[in-house]
Amino acid sequence: MKITFFAAKSYDRESFGQIRRDYPELELEYWETELSPKTAAYVTDSQAVCAFVSSDVGAEVLEVLADRGVKLVLMRCAGFNNVDLEAATRLGIKVMRVPGYSPEAVAEHAIALAMAVNRHLHKAYIRVRENNYSLQGLSGVNFYGKVAGIVGTGRIGAAMARICYGFGMKVIAVDAYQNKDLPFVTYVDMDTLLRQSDLISLHCPLSDDTYHMINLETINKMKDGVILINTSRGGLVSTDDLIAGIRERKFFGVGLDVYEEETANVFENHEDEIMMHSTTARLLSFPNVIVTSHQGFFTDEALGAIARTTLDNARGYLQGVSTGTELN
Repeated sequence: MKITFFAAKSYDRESFGQIRRDYPELELEYWETELSPKTAAYVTDSQAVCAFVSSDVGAEVLEVLADRGVKLVLMRCAGFNNVDLEAATRLGIKVMRVPGYSPEAVAEHAIALAMAVNRHLHKAYIRVRENNYSLQGLSGVNFYGKVAGIVGTGRIGAAMARICYGFGMKVIAVDAYQNKDLPFVTYVDMDTLLRQSDLISLHCPLSDDTYHMINLETINKMKDGVILINTSRGGLVSTDDLIAGIRERKFFGVGLDVYEEETANVFENHEDEIMMHSTTARLLSFPNVIVTSHQGFFTDEALGAIARTTLDNARGYLQGVSTGTELN
């Protein structure tokens, strides 16, 4: 089976290439271009395409892929809110994902963001490089003894909860399903979490129910001086409302690895210049905000797990065996 990879980076070629010999029945073709109705039309002789969380896998794209004979979409990520599953089912296209490649990788990045904004590491780094050793404006707070609020206690949220507990924090959480493997976590309602937490970290999927769950109303319920971290999905946070909260000095710091405009390519190439969408640029103008480039998953272990599970999914599809990662 031939698989066409869209938005393939050098690290994708490397991680998939390292295990390629274990899957002789699969032929891999790497394209740097993003998946779109236009680029999908160029797919030839491929039974499957491999997409990423930022890819457009809507009805129009799926219709083009179906016309090109594609029967399988492999998401090399956990998220799938960008996939029109109803259209895929209607068109006879199977969609599979990588649900749990390395929860510790994302959780460790989340706590890294929290520590960085708390101790102003981004400011201190620049100062010292300029031979300025002043401590003015660099004071943080102890996480020990503070309250960590975890929104979503699946694999990544659970890993984050364990890290916070190890820091000596009291951990509270919101989730429709309580994780029995986290006896140190106290489950509360959302209003209680917002009111009590010194650190709030988002670890839930993007859906109609969670879209813009962080908005003016919920921000106003938070403690003054709270730290907010989002390594999950950009759409969980209303960017305009977040900016308003930052301007009102509600937050001690904000760390974001995802942002609303990400699916539209936050950084766009125009005539060899890098252009950034306005709201993300506005976020970067605040000294207590750190934005990273959706790198929470980006560890050697995670990349290896993504590659292995993705190709196992393709093999399972060929063999007619369920891998438990099917979305339709």
